[in-house]
Amino acid sequence: MTHPRRARDLGIAPGTLPTGPLNAITDVAGVRVGHVTVREGERIRTGVTAILPHGGNPFQDKVPAGLAVFNGYGKLAGATQLVELGEIETPILLTNTLAVGRAIEAVNRWTLAQKGNERVASLNAMVGETNDSRLNDIRQPFPTVEQMIEAIESAAGGPVAEGAVGAGAGTVAFGHKGGIGTSSRVLSGKDGGYTVGVLVQSNYGGDLRLDGQSVKNFKTLQADVDGSIMMILATDAPLSDRNLRRLAMRCHGGLARTGAALSNGSGDYAIAFSTAEAVRRTPDRRAAASPILDLPNDKISPLFLAAIEATEEAILNSLLMAETVEGWDTARAKPNRVKALRLGN
Repeated sequence: MTHPRRARDLGIAPGTLPTGPLNAITDVAGVRVGHVTVREGERIRTGVTAILPHGGNPFQDKVPAGLAVFNGYGKLAGATQLVELGEIETPILLTNTLAVGRAIEAVNRWTLAQKGNERVASLNAMVGETNDSRLNDIRQPFPTVEQMIEAIESAAGGPVAEGAVGAGAGTVAFGHKGGIGTSSRVLSGKDGGYTVGVLVQSNYGGDLRLDGQSVKNFKTLQADVDGSIMMILATDAPLSDRNLRRLAMRCHGGLARTGAALSNGSGDYAIAFSTAEAVRRTPDRRAAASPILDLPNDKISPLFLAAIEATEEAILNSLLMAETVEGWDTARAKPNRVKALRLGN
């Protein structure tokens, strides 16, 4: 049996731009990722993934951000305040649909406990989800609040685990095992030398394409067209929330390249944030009027291309790095087995 390998290990390298050293969202300096995977008995196959924009206190040093929704069949906590204020002030948690409430509680607890937040009386927890009930008894109370806090506290830079881990433990994509995937792109010096990194939680359907090629020997069932995906983009480019919203929109271009059905029952969400110190919303900058650094519109197209390419490859990595999982189909009340995508078998 073949083992999981990333897309580039199989000669699949979407696009033209080079990747960062890790080919991961953590190629953007300061970004941290943590997973907790929950596998219990024969029914629990779920988890949580935490993304932190930097190693400091995100409530005090907020980052500008933008949101793009292609089809809104989902539960993205914190979305309206993100749109209204154009910033993120907490870790981003990804988990399963019925765990969103617990994830909000976990973000609240962790944030309120941070030094400097002793007088905080309101905050905007960012929590995204996809429905893992085809492999997970989603009605059970997992992940717990404590497991979600553990994901935040364990978040680190460096290589990012992919496949059936964290929030991707029980997801399904194109009829095969989906999961967590990540990728990055680095612009040339003449385009600013900026890095764009993407992390996805894939759980959707369609007609799978690998770098534009239809995978004829892996026919997707017609019933497997609904589902959702969360796409988180980080960049060190100095961008306003307006241009970050535009950048988030391009993640959907990468999603489309994979053959996504983009159906009525899909939840297609992308969040983009900038880690650039020059645009970080520190207490001093929030206390008075301050200039806003932003790339001009005529200089942003290379970042758009980077977002499309990194999203496409992150999705492919989420599939190719996953392993076959046996779990519980909640809606059908019976065991289920979803095979991993393996090329050539």
